[in-house]
Amino acid sequence: MHFTSEQHLDDGVLESEFTLGEIPGILWTPASASASAPAPLILLGHPPLGLRTMYPRLAGRARHAAADGFAAATIELPGSGDRPRWAAAEQARADLRRAMEAGEPVGDEIIDALVLPLVEKSVPEWQAALDALLSLPEIGGPVGYSGGVISIGIRLVVVEPRISAAVLFAGSLVPAAMFEEARRVTIPLHVLLQWDDEGNDRQAALDLFDAFGSKEKTLHANMGGHSGVPQFAGDAAARFFARHLR
Repeated sequence: MHFTSEQHLDDGVLESEFTLGEIPGILWTPASASASAPAPLILLGHPPLGLRTMYPRLAGRARHAAADGFAAATIELPGSGDRPRWAAAEQARADLRRAMEAGEPVGDEIIDALVLPLVEKSVPEWQAALDALLSLPEIGGPVGYSGGVISIGIRLVVVEPRISAAVLFAGSLVPAAMFEEARRVTIPLHVLLQWDDEGNDRQAALDLFDAFGSKEKTLHANMGGHSGVPQFAGDAAARFFARHLR
């Protein structure tokens, strides 16, 4: 891990940009974190729109986490931002747009081509980032995962025993194969669902929640579209992490 820049935000949070090989990322550390009092860590998932595009939302989530004493970090997904374009992903996105513009159902073949390779490529990168982040003296466990793409979150919490709890955002296309993986998820879950999300199959989201194998799982559903998550939903997710990452 190579840190390329850092700045103190107005609330005392230290924002540090880094690279891990070819992978850009950002770490936000609360002012209270130190080698003698390392902060628990939340990994911030996001859709493949690029860190520059997602930065305002990610930074807002990170600063909210820092106010509760958590460090937060994210990385650029494969084929996004300044990373090399990924021809197969570009084709899958084009097929998705074409189906949606034509008002056609999005078939399993398109969903699989769009999501499964992204999961296969990105999850090992998240694990490598976690290795590097936990080697920093001011960062410690336990670790949480928060955000989307929900299929990435599912795979990551199944294969990564260092993650103790997760907040997952329902609203992305989910391959049928991920439902079986969901049955292997056993950590505490808090799932956010926007009831009127125009890009989400509500029934599929409910079926996925039902499939999760966790004994402790909560579905927090709110009226509104994809970008209308109310502040109190975020507050509930923060309380969830406060219970499980202390």
